[in-house]
This record gives sequence, C-alpha cells and structure tokens, in this order.
Amino acid sequence: MNNQNHMDLWKIVVVALVSALLGTGIGYFAFSHWGNSNPSPAGQVTNGSGKAGTTQISNVTVKSHNQMTTAFKKVKGSVVSVVNYQREQKSDDSLSALFGSLYGNGNGNSDNNSGSSNKSKLQESSEGSGLIYSKQDGHAYVVTNNHVVAGSEKLEVILSDGNKVSAKKVGTDAITDLAVLSIAADKVKSVAHFGNSDAVNPGETVIAIGSPLGSKYATSVTEGIISAKNRTVDTTDESSGQVTGQATVLQTDTAINPGNSGGPLVNVAGQVIGINSMKLASSTDGTSVEGMGFAIPSNEVVKIINQLVQNGKIERPQLGIKVVDLDQVPSSQQRSILKLPENVTEGVLVGSTSADSVARKAGLRKYDVIVSINDKKIKNIADLHTKLYSYAVGDTIKVQFYRDGKLQSVDVKLTKTT
Repeated sequence: MNNQNHMDLWKIVVVALVSALLGTGIGYFAFSHWGNSNPSPAGQVTNGSGKAGTTQISNVTVKSHNQMTTAFKKVKGSVVSVVNYQREQKSDDSLSALFGSLYGNGNGNSDNNSGSSNKSKLQESSEGSGLIYSKQDGHAYVVTNNHVVAGSEKLEVILSDGNKVSAKKVGTDAITDLAVLSIAADKVKSVAHFGNSDAVNPGETVIAIGSPLGSKYATSVTEGIISAKNRTVDTTDESSGQVTGQATVLQTDTAINPGNSGGPLVNVAGQVIGINSMKLASSTDGTSVEGMGFAIPSNEVVKIINQLVQNGKIERPQLGIKVVDLDQVPSSQQRSILKLPENVTEGVLVGSTSADSVARKAGLRKYDVIVSINDKKIKNIADLHTKLYSYAVGDTIKVQFYRDGKLQSVDVKLTKTT
C-alpha cells in the first residue's frame, strides 16, 4: 500500500470518528433537552430516581372535539326524565296486603275501583324519557312515548338541571305510541329541533340520549349508526297482546335500554331525527338479539304532535266493524260456511258491523271476508289498520271482499274514529 492510500484511509477514519462524536453529542443534547423540558410520552418508562408512592398526574391534557360531542351539547339540555305516578291498590285481605307490601306488588290499574280494594297514595310507577321541542306562551311542550305516560294519575318532568316540574297531558296516541305533555316554561332553557328523517341514510352515525333505568342515569348518551330506514314492525295492544297494526320506523344499533323510551335519536348536526320507542331483545324463535333498537321517524313525530297540540287527539278513519284474521278460522269452515275459493287463504273476516257505521251503510255485513282496499292486498288486521290509517277522514275507498264465494266490491266514505 503506498503513502497516498495510507493518507486516504486516515482521512476516512478521521471523518468517521468526527461524525460519530458529533452524532453522539447531538443525540445526547437532544435527549437531554427533551427530558428537561417535556414530560415523558404516555406509556414510556422513565429513568426516574423518585421514590415509590410519588406518582403524579401528567400535565398534558387532551381536548377532543368531534361532531357527536357538539351534537350532544346542542340537545342534552332539552332531554328530560318523565315520571309516571299511579295509586297502589291495597287489598282488604290481610295476607294479600302482607305479600303486596313485602314484594312491592300492587301497582295496578288506577281504574280498578272494586269494593275489595282501597286507594292508597300516589307513588312512582315508572320512568321514561322525553324531549322539550317547543316553548310558547309560557308553556313548554314535551314529546314522549304513550306507553311512558299510560295509566298515570300524576306526571312529573325532571329537567336536565335536576329541577322537577309538574306536567299535564296535552294529548296521547296509542297507535303511534306518542304523547305530548305541557310544563311551565319559566325554568326551560333549551329546546330541541327536528331534522328530516327522510334524508337519513343507513350507516349514518347517531346518538341516543335519555334516562336508561330512570332519572338516576339522566342524559346518558350512547352512539351507533342507522342500521336501516323504513323498517316495518308490528304494533300490539298492550292489554290483549293482539297485533293491531304496523309502524314504519328507523332501526339503529345504538344502545336503547328501559327508560330510554321517549328520548331523542340525534344526527351529527344535533337534529332530532327520531323518538326512541322500542328495542328487539329476542326473535320469534327465542334467539337473543343485540343492537336492534327502533325510533319513530321525526317526520311522523312532527305530524302527530302537531295534531295532538291542536286537537288533543288524532282523528283517524274507521269502518265501524269488528274483525278477526282469516287464518284464525278453521280451513274446513272457510270452505263450508264462508265458501271461500281454495286460493283465498288471507284476509279479514267481518264479525259484526256497528249500527250507523259506514261499513253497514255501504253494504258490508257479517261473514264478509275483506281482501283488499283500493286494490292493495289485506292479509290480516294489522294490514287493514295500516292501510286504512293511510287515508284521511272524508276519503272514499274501494273495499273488495268475498261473500258466499264471490268477489265483490263497495265504495265506502270514511268517517272519523269514535
């Protein structure tokens, strides 16, 4: 190796050493500077010399703001708890009274005035949620579910700030499961606004606000998505369990628990797009179900609550008949008595017609089997109610029915419900 090569080698070694020293110095300086001026990143083990028991809270704070927290802040002040008070029925029988006292039994129907029971003082029967949506002329209006206030003898609303105020029923509607209450407006500081439920899309993020398990957990918020829109579910009569109709609802996987009923379903803009009404806990075969809650769409809610405020009730058309599902009639009688063709297996059997009813005036009578309204097929009572209620009082509809095995039709002018 010549001298020139030796010189080049030494240059490389010197440059490498200088670079290493500079790199070490810079690295050490940077590490020392970071360690002296900033706390250790979360989760990093520090080379601390502190004693055990001297752990401290980091001085780094996180301020997280997103659309849903903003939406929650817009609506939470207008969400309330609704308390239903009823009288406990106490039996004169001492044994029944004893067990009723021990097990909290006896939150019976307040209409039970039999001589064997005495009315006691009012006590809390149930709690649900509600939403303040309007404030006018010294009154604030609250929308909630009909089943939240059903059977009540006294109603109380707990505002989001904890203030308790008495409430009065303005109107209720069992068909849509909606009710409107009024309260004094002097303590009301926030009013919610409705959005267009027709514009909702599956996959859209939403939150539910309410009082699951009662006012102890008031203004609880859960988040999820819209699972489906325009979902059709059966509605039932609470006393008989009979399916009375069908409702078109929003489906969501947002957690809906007992007590959330009557509370709002809210979109990212802080608009109320539905009123939470029910959840599906199990399927018809008993399979456990999670994440299937339902809300009454805001467009339907607004239509109903406006009528309740204006009229105190919902006027729907009626035929004035008592009916039963055709599939409840034995097939042998369908052929021998009703004389139905074999291909007719669905419909509604007329059991009777009321005096002066539009059905009787139009010519409908006992044992007629209604199969369509305005050429829309009627499969059962739920179908009949749903299609009938889609028309207004004063409308004329064509009812098709079988009588003695022959298909016939009549025009019926609808009157209001009685």
